[in-house]
Amino acid sequence: MKVYLIRHGEADAEVPEGLSDGERTLTTKGRLSLLAHFSSLVVHMAKLELILFSPLARCVQSAQLLSTALHYEGALRTHKALMPDMPVGAIESLLAECNTKALALVGHQPAMGALASYLLGLEHFPRPFVPGTVVGIQLELAELPLHGNLLFCAQPGQGNINKLF
Repeated sequence: MKVYLIRHGEADAEVPEGLSDGERTLTTKGRLSLLAHFSSLVVHMAKLELILFSPLARCVQSAQLLSTALHYEGALRTHKALMPDMPVGAIESLLAECNTKALALVGHQPAMGALASYLLGLEHFPRPFVPGTVVGIQLELAELPLHGNLLFCAQPGQGNINKLF
């Protein structure tokens, strides 16, 4: 299985009056940057079968932009395992249950960085997991705990696909 771990795009810094953190949306700059970034990854993320995302507004918007950039016509679904403070184990269980060959998970930091580190067998993720970061991992689902190999790490504005080291 190919898994693409994605941190949502740049969101408004302030919580709108009378609303909660969950209603913070992407900035205009964040939306434009994310759309361009995702569009540059089309070749690397082809054949995506499912996009799961946190129900918070900034992740919903990021997932929609991903769908648009990749010309993806499949399912877009929220999942509580991608909420900001969920443990890595909740996401690992979700991955073990998925029956897809290519899956995108749109979530929050520090959960996305922690999951990338865990799946790659690293103590910590060696690059900043800035808004819009996409990490592609090839997972072996034959046994738990899950273990993967890095396909790429792409950050907005970098212009190329990076290795970690």
